[in-house]
Amino acid sequence: MPVKAKAGVIFPNFSKSEIRLSPQARLEEACGLALAINLDVLYKEIINLKAVKPSSFLGGGVIERLKPVIADNKLDLLIIDGTLSPIQQRNLENALKIKVIDRTALILEIFGERANTKEGTLQVELAHLSYQRSRLVRSWTHLERQRGGAGFLGGPGETQIELDRRIIDDKITKIKKELEKVKKTRTLQRHARQKIPYPVIALVGYTNAGKSSWFNALTQANVFAKDLLFATLDPTMRRVKLPSGREVILSDTVGFISDLPHELIMAFRATLEEVLEADIIVHVRDIANADTQEQKKDVLDVLANLGLKDIREKDNYIELLNKADLLDEGSKQRIRNHLLQRKNKVLTSAVTGEGREQFLQLIDEKLSAGNLQKNITISAASGDILAWLHSNARIITQTPIEDKIKISVQISKSKWQQLENRLKTY
Repeated sequence: MPVKAKAGVIFPNFSKSEIRLSPQARLEEACGLALAINLDVLYKEIINLKAVKPSSFLGGGVIERLKPVIADNKLDLLIIDGTLSPIQQRNLENALKIKVIDRTALILEIFGERANTKEGTLQVELAHLSYQRSRLVRSWTHLERQRGGAGFLGGPGETQIELDRRIIDDKITKIKKELEKVKKTRTLQRHARQKIPYPVIALVGYTNAGKSSWFNALTQANVFAKDLLFATLDPTMRRVKLPSGREVILSDTVGFISDLPHELIMAFRATLEEVLEADIIVHVRDIANADTQEQKKDVLDVLANLGLKDIREKDNYIELLNKADLLDEGSKQRIRNHLLQRKNKVLTSAVTGEGREQFLQLIDEKLSAGNLQKNITISAASGDILAWLHSNARIITQTPIEDKIKISVQISKSKWQQLENRLKTY
């Protein structure tokens, strides 16, 4: 096995911070991010700061105090759980004689390791390049050199920083074109699904809340699901049968996180389009986490940035309060009492299966809300119509009468129109 890089993690706690999570929770989250890319965290600390020092982020006294800590632990990398400017990063590295990265760079590293599909890989590369481009502000001394260029590589007197920026811009343009092609393919696939069509149920939530565990439990799939932050990046979709017999498509999406870098929100917008198109959005929450309310707000903020404002007020929103197995009986009972007045929340555990049937029943009810109730009679030989009804409506009763079948169904207005058109051809 490869030797793990030794890392230190610092959370800078500012007196006027707008971050919702507690400093301790944020530090532990940053350590979790480091563990997600197999770093060996040997040192972690919350450092209280009044303000950022423009030249080096940390003050001189803190830097001097860190030097022996780095030497004693033989650290290879220092992670600052904040946003460093290129100048601050360079000056810290020069002062501490160690590689220094910020929160955005750390998350980008995780995304780079986790992306598996072509789209995911392209999105990660785009986010990396956007981040690198922002670093080209005389961050390194070689960028100050003049380059006497020839051909398309650069005109006479072009500086290295201008050349590097142009190379990155060209790569960004190329990746965006490739992503457009992938996006068109995904749009075609979505249109093909709409013709079948199955309702789409999208799982969203804070990273490590248990989305992939629930996805696996409901679909018998083998999606990577470990106690790691950002275990899932690429959207995964499978069919699931509800108690009514209706089939739906369940979609597992990338986990959200507090203070998500802007580059990543934009780069993964295409991945999150599945959420925008979903018939029902299921917000999986780690109800056993002390910061569950703050995590919920972070998820809702990201959804609002994607165009899903006030989603909690919508009829197609469900909260899955996961990890009930980690709660004591008293806490579980308090939550159950709280949920008596709330129709869109279910206390569950992907590990024990608690709340599974109630959750699936709730999806059924949401999909059936506002449906028409119709009675139709079809030929017993109309197997294709019957199959279509099973996929697109809720069959209440089905009674054979000689060579015909009398069926009572719940069906949406749009699906009823489609069915009427189908029946006209018979």
